[in-house]
Amino acid sequence: MSIRNHDYLKYWRVIRYFIKAKYNLTQADLDILFFLYSESYFSKDKFEEFDELLSWNINRFDNLLRDGWIEVFRKRSGKTKALYQLSYKAVRLISSTYKKLEGEEIPTSQSANPMFAKNVSYSDKVYRNFVIEMNRMLREKKTESLQDNDNIM
Repeated sequence: MSIRNHDYLKYWRVIRYFIKAKYNLTQADLDILFFLYSESYFSKDKFEEFDELLSWNINRFDNLLRDGWIEVFRKRSGKTKALYQLSYKAVRLISSTYKKLEGEEIPTSQSANPMFAKNVSYSDKVYRNFVIEMNRMLREKKTESLQDNDNIM
């Protein structure tokens, strides 16, 4: 049996659920933010190009702009198109998601994770139990990795 070096997506479903719950985003909103993350600046046309792949929502662009996930980089002037960029808030969300995929624990406090509030849905309770277990497994994996490094030296 081989050891897999790239196991980033093992907890993707749990991380995705947490991100969507914490930031009140839909799956389509999250998908488009990931797509736009590598675009320094983009036009509304570029946004709509990817948006065609997602569930139909005529207001998605305006909602993301209104909610502060994207911001105007350059206003429209004459024949020059407006350009947009992800906001600082959106870049932090994507960076945080990547850190979680790389093994950072998901917070378990009520203030940092809405799944740990008192009156939550059954799904939230199931996911929060898995978050606790996932964090435990991540801590064990880090401990094993540190012990392996100590044995090598």
